[in-house]
Amino acid sequence: MTTVRVPQEERTRAMRQRLLEATVDCLVDRGWSGTSTTLVSQRAGVSRGAQLHHFPTKQDLVLAAVEHVMATRGSDLVGAAVELPGGEQRTRAVLAMLAEHFTSKVFVAALELWVAARADPELHAAVVPLEQRVGRDIHRLTIELLGADEGVSGTRELVQATLDLMRGLGLANTIADDTRRRNRILDQWASTLDDQLGLGRARPTEKESR
Repeated sequence: MTTVRVPQEERTRAMRQRLLEATVDCLVDRGWSGTSTTLVSQRAGVSRGAQLHHFPTKQDLVLAAVEHVMATRGSDLVGAAVELPGGEQRTRAVLAMLAEHFTSKVFVAALELWVAARADPELHAAVVPLEQRVGRDIHRLTIELLGADEGVSGTRELVQATLDLMRGLGLANTIADDTRRRNRILDQWASTLDDQLGLGRARPTEKESR
């Protein structure tokens, strides 16, 4: 029987992936204060020595985990955008996609970082650039998906208000399932965006709707 040897680089990549995913799970389940490098290494099935070799501190591990999953989620958003409908349902579909992002476990993990960073200067200095970069990327993607003209006065502010709304709805969802209320809000906000941004989503004709 021939044994297939997995290259060291691939084994290392897989181990780091397990560590990063286990870190996010710990943040969601136990919060920042309940997350430790020991617990993460146990969940990931990785030795403490190997974990400390790649991520010497809890901060190194948590920031790498959130950045990794945010990047993955960003790629997922781009992929999901391909499936978005056109016509009058476009804006509402974009909002639904954003709402899913801001109610995901990645957002919950990010919330734990924000709260912890408030009283930790070193963590704050590391978190702010990450959040700024992620915020810029999502803002740019939202502009593109809506087909809005950022050169028009007020467009940038409306898109930013949309993302702030999504964060607020995501925060509310951490307390209890807020799906029904969130859907009503998104219905209304989609109409507001179409009107205020002058998107003029065309309603299907009778022939098209058959």
